[in-house]
Parts: sequence; C-alpha cells; structure tokens
Amino acid sequence: HTDLYLWMSRAPSGPSFKFHVQNIHTMDELKMTGNCLKGSRPILSFDSNFDSQPHLQLLKEVFTQTFAVPKGARKSKPFFDHVYTFSIVDNRVWFRNFQIVEKDPETGGDMGKSAKPTLVEIGPRFVLNLIRIFEGSFGGPTLYENPKYISPTAVRSAVRNQKATKYDAHLAAKQERETRIKENPLPVDPLKDVFN
Repeated sequence: HTDLYLWMSRAPSGPSFKFHVQNIHTMDELKMTGNCLKGSRPILSFDSNFDSQPHLQLLKEVFTQTFAVPKGARKSKPFFDHVYTFSIVDNRVWFRNFQIVEKDPETGGDMGKSAKPTLVEIGPRFVLNLIRIFEGSFGGPTLYENPKYISPTAVRSAVRNQKATKYDAHLAAKQERETRIKENPLPVDPLKDVFN
C-alpha cells in the first residue's frame, strides 16, 4: 500500500491513461512562496517532446482537456495567474506549477511596463510514469504499453532477492572458512608446555 497510481480518462468513451505517480512534493514540503487566486485559469505549457510520438500527442490532448478551464466556466476568473508545465524527461511526465508574478519581489511594488513578468514555483510538483493507454474509459484494449516501465513491486522483489543472495554468500563464506580451519589445524606450539 505504498504505491500511488493515477488514472486519467476522457469519459465516457475513452481513451484512458494509467500512471505511476513518483516523487510527489506538496506545497508545504517545498516551503515555496507564492500564491495564485482561487478560481483563476491556468496557462498550459507543453514540452516540444509531446509532438514527437503519437502516444505523447494523445497524452497532450487529454492533459489539455483535463487541466484547461474553458473561458466563461462557472466560478472561474476571467484571467490567468499561474502556469502548469508538462515536460518529458527520462520517459516520464514532469508536472510543475508556477505563479505569474507582476510585482518586483524586492520592493513589492509594480515592476513597470518595461519589465517582464516572472515565474515563481508554487507547487505542487510530481512525476508521472506512464504505464498503459487503454482504448476505452478505464479499460478496453491496450493502445500503448510502456516497455521501460518496471513495477515498484518488481523493484522491491529484486532488492529482497539481492539481499537474500548477499546473506547466502556470507553464510557460504563462513562455512568455507570453518571447513578450512578444520582441514588445516594449527601445529602444536612447542614453547607452550615450557612456560606453563
């Protein structure tokens, strides 16, 4: 019960994605300054790698439909003040959340019309490892399966097996040493009886 999985689907007909969530960091853990307004709409920023392969293009479309707030949606503000970035690094999707800051962080005043707005990370951030893409909503035929994905259970099992073989090697070395000691006894010390 230590692994976190994320399902993302376009209901009701699909496709759906199954991710393994890795390296999740909340805003409290990161102790980041910054704050975006409740109900404000995010700008979605995608890495250029999302256009390189068909399964990543499909992933980009589902992220857009999931995270983008339509203009004029109920309880949404008519402006943008934060950016969601999605990047592909090491065959994983990296998510980060930034606030658009239009004030000078040193003085707290307006930056002026000539200065450019800056981005301040406000969190949370996490890494998604894609496992499978299914044709239907939460099931159906597999459209894509990640060949480089290794389940966390398999990793833990490999670590346990490695520790077990290390312990077995230690026991074998200990038995080998004991047999060598029995086969090659130390000669009797002639001076031992003289001084006793």
